[in-house]
Amino acid sequence: MILEIFLSALFFTLLGLAYVKGYDVVKRHSPDHLVHFYLIMATVRMLLVGTIVALYVLFAENRENAIRFAAIFIIMYVIMMVVTLKLRH
Repeated sequence: MILEIFLSALFFTLLGLAYVKGYDVVKRHSPDHLVHFYLIMATVRMLLVGTIVALYVLFAENRENAIRFAAIFIIMYVIMMVVTLKLRH
């Protein structure tokens, strides 16, 4: 379970960095498209999180681990959303 938490934290850190750097690039080069960038990134994040959770649940050893992983991953997703919104808005 510690490996899953570490990999989840790494995933959300990289995803958050991509959002912050992408936001800076779009703001610098084309600030009119910030809304589009945010919507695209929100969609990409949601699809990636949903895919990872679905794959883990599909291939999990047992039901308890799948539920625990899904709960932790979704909590981390919500925290990442709050942090990126606070950093950039």
